[in-house]
Formats: sequence, C-alpha cells, structure tokens
Amino acid sequence: MDPWGLSTTDLLACVIFLAFLSLWIQRLKRGKLPPGPTPLPFIGNILQLDMKNMTASFSQLAEKYGPIYTLYFGTQHIVVLHGYDILKEALIDQGDAFIDRGFIPIFDDIMKGKGVVFSRGERWKQLRRFSMMTLRNLGMGKRSIEERVQEEAQCLVEELRKTKGQPTDPTFILSCAPSNVICSILFNDRFKYNDEKFLDLIHLLNTSFRLTSSPWTQLYNCLPAFRVYLPGNHKAYYRNVQKVRSFILERIKEHQKILDPNNPRDYIDCYLSKMQQEKDNPQSEFNLDNLIVCASDLFGAGTETTSNTLRYSLLLMLKHPEVQAKIHEEIDRVIGHNRIPSIKDRSDMPYTDAVIHEVQRYINILPFNVPHAVTRDIEFHKYILPKGTTVYPLLYPILYDSKEFPNPDQFDPEHFLDKTGKFKKSDYFMPFSTGKRSCLGEGLARMELFLFFTTILQNFTLKIVGDPDEISIKNNCSGLSITAPHYQASFLPH
Repeated sequence: MDPWGLSTTDLLACVIFLAFLSLWIQRLKRGKLPPGPTPLPFIGNILQLDMKNMTASFSQLAEKYGPIYTLYFGTQHIVVLHGYDILKEALIDQGDAFIDRGFIPIFDDIMKGKGVVFSRGERWKQLRRFSMMTLRNLGMGKRSIEERVQEEAQCLVEELRKTKGQPTDPTFILSCAPSNVICSILFNDRFKYNDEKFLDLIHLLNTSFRLTSSPWTQLYNCLPAFRVYLPGNHKAYYRNVQKVRSFILERIKEHQKILDPNNPRDYIDCYLSKMQQEKDNPQSEFNLDNLIVCASDLFGAGTETTSNTLRYSLLLMLKHPEVQAKIHEEIDRVIGHNRIPSIKDRSDMPYTDAVIHEVQRYINILPFNVPHAVTRDIEFHKYILPKGTTVYPLLYPILYDSKEFPNPDQFDPEHFLDKTGKFKKSDYFMPFSTGKRSCLGEGLARMELFLFFTTILQNFTLKIVGDPDEISIKNNCSGLSITAPHYQASFLPH
C-alpha cells in the first residue's frame, strides 16, 4: 500500500483510465479535422512513423488517407498537405489564411518567435517587408550583387586551384563562397578562406544543419511535452546557435560605433537606422533581439542551403560524367575561357540551366518545407482547421510527382528540357516553397548557384577516385532537411 491507501491494482487502473481519458480528449479535439491514424495517449502517432525515413511514412499515410490528413506529435495535432493541387490551393489561393509559421519545438525554444524565418503575425510582416526592401536596395537581383558573386566565384576558383588536382573534400571551400556573399550583404565584409574564426563559423553552420536533421532532434520535435527530459545532440545545436549569435552581436556593436544613418553600408546599418527611426514607436518590432536573430537567419540560410546544393551538384557531376561533358561543351561554346560567366548567359545555356534545376529537384533538401500555420479558424476541403493549427505543406511529393517528372527517382536533366532542347519551366519546381512565405533569398540563391556552378566547370574537370557507379547520392530523410555526404573530388584544369 502507498501513503494514499491505493493498491498496485488501483494505481494500474488509474493509469489505464488516464490513458483512455487522454485518447478520448484527443478524439474530441479532432472535431472536423481531416482523418488520420489513431493517436496513442501522450505520444500521438510517433510509433507509426519511421524516424529514419519520414518521407516514406508520410507517403504511405497519403495513400491511405488522401492528400490531406492529420497526425499527432505528442498531443499537438498537425495537418499534412500531400500533392501539388492541395498545396497550391493553401499557400497561393488561400495564402493569407496559411501565412503564419508552424510550431517546431526546437526552433521555437531557441528563436522564441523572433527574426524573419520563425516569427508570426505583425512581427513577421514588419521584418519580412523591411528585409525584402533592404536586400533589394543593397543590390539583390541587380548588377551590383552579381558583380559580388562573380568576384567571389573567382576567389573560389583560386582556392580550388591550390588543391593541384589532388583528391579534396570540398565541403568547407564550397561553404565559404556563398557565406562571403551573404557576409558582404550583412556586414559589408568578406573573409579569407583560411581565416580561423570564419572557418569555425562555417563548421558551426555545417554541424548545426546536420544536427537539426538527426533522429534525436526529430524525437524532440515529435514529443514536445517531454523535450526537457530528452537526451541527445539537440543541446549541441543550442550551443552552436549561441556562438553564431555572439559573433553577430560583436559585428553589430562595431557597426553601432561608426553608424552613419545617411549612408548605410549593409543590412545591419539599415536595421540600426530603422531602430533609431522607430525608437518612440511602442509597436515597432525593430529592436536588438530581432536584429540578432534576423542576421542569424540570413547568415545561416544564405550559407548552408546554397553550399549544400553546390556540394550535391558537384557530387552528381562526379556520378554522371556524361552530364558534366555536355555542360563543358555548352560552356566552351557560349562563354569560352576568355571571360567570366554572367547571369545573362543562362538564357543561352538551356542544358546547364536544366541541370541546376534537376539538381535542386532531385536532392530535395527541404522535403517537408518549413511548417506553416493557419491564422484563423478556416474551412478547408470540408474540414475545419482551428486557428494556430500547424500545417506541413510537403515539397517532396511535388518535386517527385511522376506525372510531371517521369521516373522521378532518376537524375535526368531532360525533366527540364523540351523536345527541341530548350529549357522547359515547370510549376512543380518549388524547392524554395511558394506563396508569401517562400524563401526570402530565392533570387540571390538562384544567381549564386548558376554563377558558382558554371565558373567551377568553366575552369575544372571533376574526377573521382574509383567507380562513379559506387557513389551514393540519396539519403533517407530523417529530419527537416537533407545534407550532402562528405566526398573526395579532384579538380583538374579544364
């Protein structure tokens, strides 16, 4: 007997009763939510998902329940959108109702709703509007930013030449180039490729990107009520984020000392000037905390997603030397070796453009998208989604749609070429998502991918030690993102 006078049988009965009560409450809460697998008490549907291959689990559920269904991560319900038509209807046709950011425990806990990526409501509107305008004013999409990318591409080539054709892991070199572009926008500065502090930052970003995709992190996200008790490497992610923020805060303090509001040099100057303008506005979201997170958002996204795509693109060239040979032929014919590539060359290089698009489609680095949330109670496909419901508008079923892209599991640039060899656009190509919360830096990323990729292949032929058929490309997705594996490549003069 325990102090309350309950026997072991009584305690067991209480536990069973509470378990069924929890399940019953969850069923009541479902109301008119879309159908889905029955959740278990407290832990939801976590045991029904393959944590090592989440995309397969989500696809199997779509086969059973259709293009819209409900899952429970712990006691939190999420609604999954699976397929082009239903995602377009939500994010474009009814975009204002799906514009909030969904709940992701690990990011909510550390970002606390600040910054431009994970904020919601009026804060997001103010910060997104400001960031878009500032990036345009600083040259994004214009000739000035193209010149920065071209200059950095030449620095990248010089760094690759130093390898003298020896097998090299290009991970850090390929991270430095896009990181320097975003650093020039944020800090009006770039770093040498051997700068120790810079390399430490690149390492932190690479590691953090992988940590957010680990099974432990997904368990953390799927069991938010138990996250304070969970062991695992999510704690290392917290430490990495704090180190990046400390670096950014140092740069902000340096900017504050010499700020000239009439002559802003970069994003931080523009933000600090905006803070001064709105210092008497109690509704303003322009404060130091949001600046640190906004700069972290842009620094991380501007470095890792682009460099990850570049790493994959070169790995795919190693695996498909016949594709690399066709790109070399097109570069030699259109650009030659006497001038550097320009973004205007893209329209004359349909095969290279198709290859870059196919790389992004095939590698599918953000298969689940970044979750959204509904801003109000909404009727959608005859179901009722309560305000605040987290929505997963999946990207991988669209990028791998077999009707739009025949044999989607095969890397094939012909997916983006018509019968005459001209580039063919596709509404299903949305690696940057779509709608009002699509990637803030899409224009910059597309420019960087073309100029970096083309400049590398203008100067080098890529070779790998061993059999290209043995190169492994695809990873089963266990998290929000997919990262390129480490590999060795030789960069031989072309």
